[in-house]
Amino acid sequence: MPQHKSAKKRMRTSARKNAYNSMNKSRMKTAIKDLRSTEEKAVAEEKFRKVTTILDRLATKRIIHPNTAAHKKSKLAKFVQSLG
Repeated sequence: MPQHKSAKKRMRTSARKNAYNSMNKSRMKTAIKDLRSTEEKAVAEEKFRKVTTILDRLATKRIIHPNTAAHKKSKLAKFVQSLG
């Protein structure tokens, strides 16, 4: 248990940030799974735009590394292109 006032505040701040980051990462993973389960190209392209937006936002806020976002977008783009 923290002894100092600043350490107590740091715990509260960390808990808030942890909840925010977890929520956003979960949202990202769900969107990716939803896109991967799609079989129609037109629907997949629409979902890909939404997933790209989410990934870019998370990378901008440094919740995920920008290279991770680029890697995921690349893989998903390849998946969307492979749909017939």
